[in-house]
Amino acid sequence: MTSAAFVTRSLTKDYGDGPALADFTATIGSGERVALIGHNGSGKTTLLRIAAGLLDATSGVVEIFGHAPHDSESRRRLSYLSDSPVFYEDLSLWEHLEYTARLHQASDWVDTAIGLLTRLGLDARADDLPTRFSRGLKQKAAIALAFVRPFDLLLVDEPFVGLDATGKETLLALLDDASARGAAVVVATHEPSFLDRVARVIALRNGETVHDGSPTDPSVRSWLHSPA
Repeated sequence: MTSAAFVTRSLTKDYGDGPALADFTATIGSGERVALIGHNGSGKTTLLRIAAGLLDATSGVVEIFGHAPHDSESRRRLSYLSDSPVFYEDLSLWEHLEYTARLHQASDWVDTAIGLLTRLGLDARADDLPTRFSRGLKQKAAIALAFVRPFDLLLVDEPFVGLDATGKETLLALLDDASARGAAVVVATHEPSFLDRVARVIALRNGETVHDGSPTDPSVRSWLHSPA
């Protein structure tokens, strides 16, 4: 690790009927690629949403390159790809890309956007409204938006759901590219093949960390589909 991209200390989120996240402590360095696994409701999305500044923690500390999630520096350096992408009703896909790129002061964003549309097979849909896309196309559009802007930390929540085989391969290549550029990449997933592309796996169960280490540990793959 060259620097700490994502740090949590005793992070807890309680919705009132029990902790969704309990005493989560971890440090993820720049350039590190981490798979976040566990059954539905284990706390993966809660963790990512807190880190992205979309949800407040009940207690504990979370820092993005030393800054709080709501800080402008954190927002500048972090890109978040949600499992439930949301789009503006009246903006085309290209307008979404332009808005996102300009908001984050992306340089040469036009070439980047064209390249993303080509790789994701969305060339012919640039002028269409993503709100009218199928589930799979919405996911591809969300991927384009996450990658059209600069970032040093990428948080991704269940990105492979709804993607066809070509879309999955394209996303995996984009994640590889991000890591190669030195970005930290954290992916919450149920996709077993992604474990072969990381050096570290964090497994959650009922909000608690049950594994933080090698993806080759015999217990790891059982956590992908373990019952609640």
